[in-house]
Amino acid sequence: MSGYPLLSLAIWIPIFAGLLTLATGSDRNAPLARMVALAGAVLGLLVTIPLWTGFDMTTSAMQFVELSPWIPRFNINYSLGVDGISMLFVILNSFITIIVVLAGWKVIEQKVAQYNAAFLIMSGLMNGIFTALDGMLFYVFFEASLIPLYLIIGVWGGPNRVYAAFKFFLYTLAGSLLFLLAQLYLFINSGGSFSILDWHQMPIPMGAQIWIFLAFLIAFAVKVPMWPVHTWLPDAHVEAPTGGSIVLAAIGLKLGAYGFLRFSLPIVPDASHELGWLVVALSLIAIVYIGFIALVQDDMKKLVAYSSVAHMGFVTLGFFMFNAMGIEGALVQMISHGFVSGAMFFSIGVMYDRVHSRQIADYGGVVNKMPKFAAFFMLFTMANCGLPATSGFVGEFMVILGAVGFNFWVAFAAASTMIVGAAYSLWMYKRVVFGNVTNHHVEEMEDISGREFLILALLAAGTLYMGVYPLPFTEVMHASVNDLLRHVAETKIQ
Repeated sequence: MSGYPLLSLAIWIPIFAGLLTLATGSDRNAPLARMVALAGAVLGLLVTIPLWTGFDMTTSAMQFVELSPWIPRFNINYSLGVDGISMLFVILNSFITIIVVLAGWKVIEQKVAQYNAAFLIMSGLMNGIFTALDGMLFYVFFEASLIPLYLIIGVWGGPNRVYAAFKFFLYTLAGSLLFLLAQLYLFINSGGSFSILDWHQMPIPMGAQIWIFLAFLIAFAVKVPMWPVHTWLPDAHVEAPTGGSIVLAAIGLKLGAYGFLRFSLPIVPDASHELGWLVVALSLIAIVYIGFIALVQDDMKKLVAYSSVAHMGFVTLGFFMFNAMGIEGALVQMISHGFVSGAMFFSIGVMYDRVHSRQIADYGGVVNKMPKFAAFFMLFTMANCGLPATSGFVGEFMVILGAVGFNFWVAFAAASTMIVGAAYSLWMYKRVVFGNVTNHHVEEMEDISGREFLILALLAAGTLYMGVYPLPFTEVMHASVNDLLRHVAETKIQ
């Protein structure tokens, strides 16, 4: 199967399916648009399966490589490849695209073709980010992926959708401009190469490394997002439709974290060691401070949005402890967060579709009317707390183990704040689900449909499988993570 352009197919099948969905026209053809979108999403996932089955776990080299000239004058190539760090995210993104199409099946009634097309095109662009081996190609995919999400929030979002969409776009675009400047420096000083792998081998003076690291940090910190550039995320989540929140949490937040591993650590390793304390400090602030902010939220979506910032704090913390346990734990946490946060936002969307409110105070006693839903919601809430046997536990536990080897007090601070995560998650669940039915809106709620059951069951399967048996996920990463750590340990100062 390696003879087939699998990575190109993973990118362009969703994009082509999105354009085909657009061609279905007006909402009179909404059923056709939905079917075309679902077929495109399923086919997009199927072509990524051979990436898993044909992956060689014994090597850290890029696999399924594709290389073609794109803009020869500037030595810009259409260069693709995956390793143990990136391959899982291509599959996760393609899986989440199916979930998103199904999530909007009944809910989205206007501009159905445009809605589904935006998600499919964005899925292809995000696969491009995870597979690009050319810096400029990465940048094009990195920036282009903003446009569909901007439209999704701005067109199908809530009352303040325009404000939230502009804030999201401006924050992320501003950070990316510094990323572009850093790439231009690397291009000039590498003798005219945009190859990311060539940049990994460049000797760079320490002063330049510091500036490049800071440029990368700002660009990727906004995307993660890290404290204090996280304020766009709660607004975007609250105003986005359910599908937009699922993709933003499950995949969108991973783009910045992936950038740290593909650019910051391997290209400027000395600066990464020198300034790693800054990322560790910002990560701990996110884990501790943002956790307490989540504790006082009265909007369910905003609460889960803040919890995402805290959970992603574990990811950036794991990266900059420079040990295999920390980095692999962070990668596991990224994949787990894709399942759990996506499920949490979908669960909130299920309730919102029935009551048209996200305020915790407007609920109570939901278990009396929706027992099947309450069981699923309990599982995902527990995973959000980091309960053992769920995927939420594995990644955070590995990061904490890595932190013990790095600094005991860092590990202690990170571990103790898991209590805060349990507090805000379980307190929300208690007020929303348990107790007596509090109002007529809850009294009229109906339990989940077959479509909603299928979505929740798929996400539950991923959450439990990864929590009970994480080995298939971690063994894929070993060779690439160990090679990255060896590379980062080598000096690159001229």
